[in-house]
Amino acid sequence: MLFDSHAHLNDERFEEDREELINSLREKQVDFVVNPGADIESSITSIELAKKYDFIYAAVGVHPHDVGELDETSIDTLRKLAVENEKVVAIGEIGLDYYYDTYPKEVQKEWFKKQIELANELKLPIIIHDRDAHGDTFDIIKNTKSSEIGCVLHCYSGNVELAKEYIKMGCYISIPGTVTFKNNKKTREVVREIPLEHLLIETDSPYMAPEPHRGKRNDPSLVQFVADRIAQEKGISYEEVCRVTNENAKRFFGIK
Repeated sequence: MLFDSHAHLNDERFEEDREELINSLREKQVDFVVNPGADIESSITSIELAKKYDFIYAAVGVHPHDVGELDETSIDTLRKLAVENEKVVAIGEIGLDYYYDTYPKEVQKEWFKKQIELANELKLPIIIHDRDAHGDTFDIIKNTKSSEIGCVLHCYSGNVELAKEYIKMGCYISIPGTVTFKNNKKTREVVREIPLEHLLIETDSPYMAPEPHRGKRNDPSLVQFVADRIAQEKGISYEEVCRVTNENAKRFFGIK
């Protein structure tokens, strides 16, 4: 019943037990996983994983930490990867990261927009990384009309007011394991205030494992703790959260 909308199973932290872990996910009620790229190389390995496992899908894109290495041929490469592989369901993860500020803001914005243009061209939804860049991220999404093809705010860290503006545009808000952290009142408020029909759930494996696994390696089976916390905050059943977020993700990514 569970759909982990964002995991990095091609990360090196899964090197020793990747196959065993993935083969166990169905037994743990994980029906689908979307595995986004963070650069060209990881976009390619995401596709390789998706080809190997029928319930894993891929996204291709370049994270803001790596955009300084891009040129126009990189966009052509991403286009080719998306067009030639039917299991590519989105462009991502793309966006802005002002926390680490690895590359100048203008460089990040330029390549964010170029990858949105590619998504618009291919009519694929986008998976957005936004860390400490809420204003610029929102303005770019609004001005490029990227919400018309579909966008999800991955690992959402903004407030309720911003989330409401996003859903007015038709975007989805993706809730990670941090919703279970004791001091994260802001994300729990978002969960309570935003309709379930606009929420996705994710692990961002291997990062940000939820309580009671905080500090350990995360994996898609732990998305159950995200669903459970949403159920608690909304006062509805765990099964309802699983069902609706599963349907939301399949609709968003065009998976039947």
